[in-house]
Amino acid sequence: MFQPTQFEPPISFTAMATTDDRKQLHVAMFPWLAFGHIIPFLELSKSIAQKGHRVSLLSAARNIQRLPTLPSNLSPLINLVKLTLPRVKELPSNAESTMDVSTNDIPYLKRAFDGFQPEVTRFLEEESPDWIIYDFAPYWLPSVAAGLGISRAFFSIINAWFIAFQGPSPNDLINGSDERTIADDFLAPPKWVPFPSKLCYRKHEANWMVGCVSVNASEVSDAYRLGMVLKGSDCIFIRHCYEFEPQWLTLLEKLHTLPVVPVGLMPPETPTDVVDAKDATWVTIKKWLDGQQKGHVVYVALGSEVMMSKTELDELALGLELSGLPFFWALRKSVGSTKSNSIELPDGFLERTRDRGVVWTSWVPQLQVLSHESVGGFLTHCGWGSIVEGLMFGHPLIMLPFLVDQGLNARILVDKQVGVEVPRNEEDGSFVKESVAVSMRSVVVDNEGKIYRANAMELSQTFGDSELPKKYVDHFIDYLEKNRRVVAINDET
Repeated sequence: MFQPTQFEPPISFTAMATTDDRKQLHVAMFPWLAFGHIIPFLELSKSIAQKGHRVSLLSAARNIQRLPTLPSNLSPLINLVKLTLPRVKELPSNAESTMDVSTNDIPYLKRAFDGFQPEVTRFLEEESPDWIIYDFAPYWLPSVAAGLGISRAFFSIINAWFIAFQGPSPNDLINGSDERTIADDFLAPPKWVPFPSKLCYRKHEANWMVGCVSVNASEVSDAYRLGMVLKGSDCIFIRHCYEFEPQWLTLLEKLHTLPVVPVGLMPPETPTDVVDAKDATWVTIKKWLDGQQKGHVVYVALGSEVMMSKTELDELALGLELSGLPFFWALRKSVGSTKSNSIELPDGFLERTRDRGVVWTSWVPQLQVLSHESVGGFLTHCGWGSIVEGLMFGHPLIMLPFLVDQGLNARILVDKQVGVEVPRNEEDGSFVKESVAVSMRSVVVDNEGKIYRANAMELSQTFGDSELPKKYVDHFIDYLEKNRRVVAINDET
C-alpha cells in the first residue's frame, strides 16, 4: 500500500491571485439533489467556514429543512439558500431529492433540477461569490459562472476511479463514443487506464452505464452532464487521497487536463462517549451490542436509496439467518419506494433470529455501531461514504453493490483484499442465501478471513487517521485562496 511519509501533493499549481490572497472568500456550493451528495457538500462547507470564509449552500427548500443543525460557531458563516424546485408532472408534489422518488423517476428529478438555472444565475449575479463548487448534474452552470468571472470547480463526492472509468476526455463524454454503446462494452477495464486494474462492471450492472450514455427524460445524458461540467471547470476537487490508490488521481489529471485537488477522505468525526450516553437510541443499541461476542457481529446497512426487490430482501434475510452469526441490520424502507409501507421479511425470520439478531427499522447511529468492539464485519452496498466509515474502524467488508459506482468500488476493494463480494448471477444479478451466508462467515470468522481482517485494520491507519484530513483541508483551502479570480466583473462597464 502506498503510504508517503508526509503529505506532499505531486502536483504544483500556479496561483491566479497575486495580492491579498488571504481575504475572506465567498464560496457557493451547489450539490445534486441526493443526500449522499448534499451531506459531503455540507461537510466541505463546514471546513471552509472553519477557516473564516463565507459559504452559501444552495438546494431545494425541503432539502435545506432536512439538513442537520449547523454548529453554532459556524452558522454565521454558512448561508443555507432555499431554492424553489420547479414542478414536473411526473414527480410527487413533495419530491425534492432522490430519496423521495423511485430510481426510474430520477431523470424527471434531473429535469426539475435544470429548472434551477434562472434562480441560480440570479444568485450568482447578485452575490458575486469568488467560487462556485458544483456537482455532476448542472451542465449549464460552468458557462454561466465563467461569464460572470467566477472561479468554478467540480467536486466529486465519489472517488477518482469512477470518474476515470466514464471516459477518456470531456469531449468523449459530451459527444458520445461509438465504442461504448452496449452493456458488453463496459465489462473490461477501459483501454485508457495505463496500469493493471480489474476495474469493470458486471454484466448485470452494465445496463446502468448504457443508461448513463443515453439521453434520458431530462433531455440529456448523464455522460453529457459530466462532460460539460468537466470541460467548463477550472479544477476538480475530489473525495480521495494520495495514500489510497493514488494512480487514479494522476490519471484523472492527465485525462481531463485539469488540476485535481483531493480534499481527503472526509471521515466523519468519531462519536464521543459523552454524546453517546445522552442518545436514547444509542443506549438501547449499545446494550444489545455489549452482550455480543467481540468481533463477531455483522453490521448490515445498504444505504437509504437502494431499493431491493422482495426476492432480494428475502435472500439477504435468510442468508443472515443461515450464517449463524449475530447481526445488526439497519433496514429502512426507501421513501421513494412505491411499495407497501411495511417491510415484509420472510415468515418466522424475526422469531428464529431473535436471540442473535436485531432488525432496526428507524434511524441508526451508524458511527457508534461501527465503533463498537463487538462488530467484526460490515455488509455494505459499497457507497463510497459507507466504505470510508467502515474502513476507518478497520472492518472487513462483505460487499453487495447495487447502483452507480458501487460495483466499481467493490472491484477495487476485493483486489485490495479487504473483504469479499457476495457472488451473483452474472446475467440477472440475483443472489441466494447460501452465497450471503458463506461470504459473511469467510470474512468474519473463517481462517480465510484473516487476510481480510488484517488488511482492513491496516487501511484503518489511513482511513481513520485524524490528522491526515486536516492536512488535505488546509491544502484545499490554500488552493481556494490562491486561485480565486482577481478581477471581478464591474456592473457599470
